[in-house]
Amino acid sequence: MLRMAVTRRRPAGVRFGKLLGTGAGESFGPGDADLTRWAVITVSDSPVRFPAWDRIAESHARLDLEPLTSRGTWSGRNPFQPTGRHHDGPVLALTRARLRPTRALRFWRAVPAVAREVSAAPGLLARFGIGEAPIGWPGTVSVWRGAADLTAFAYRQPEHRAAIARTPVDRWYAEELFARLAVRGISGDRSVLGWAEGREHTAR
Repeated sequence: MLRMAVTRRRPAGVRFGKLLGTGAGESFGPGDADLTRWAVITVSDSPVRFPAWDRIAESHARLDLEPLTSRGTWSGRNPFQPTGRHHDGPVLALTRARLRPTRALRFWRAVPAVAREVSAAPGLLARFGIGEAPIGWPGTVSVWRGAADLTAFAYRQPEHRAAIARTPVDRWYAEELFARLAVRGISGDRSVLGWAEGREHTAR
């Protein structure tokens, strides 16, 4: 937590970066937070290293990604430059939002049912929650065997489909972003990512 508090300088070459807390992604409240795991997302043309974090970490994982599609904004901008290319391998879905305070309770009520669906979704390899603050700034990271599995979950699972339909009506978000990224490489300890047991072979 101290490292999070004092790390403010953006590494050279990073066009966009965020230090994030993580959680299980079950409720997106303070009780969901995992104080032993932290995340960083960076946008750059070359690999970015964080040796100060590596020195104090018991384990770590790294994903190298290529943005395929992106919709919405993060801190007032779209950080990604999507290539739009077709990708046959594993994909990562990144969502993040800033909740409207008057709509937050409705959002939290919808989360548990969707979380149960995603846990059992075919093709899911890993998932966890992310956040810029303990409440009100939620997000998710999920890794899928392929784009078809991600699409099947997003638009065919009833609770998630209903949540998508309710979003413009209930106006949960003051700002939101959804991005789909190709997984070009994974290194380190995959359990840090919440990798699903028994699904190792599907990402090889």
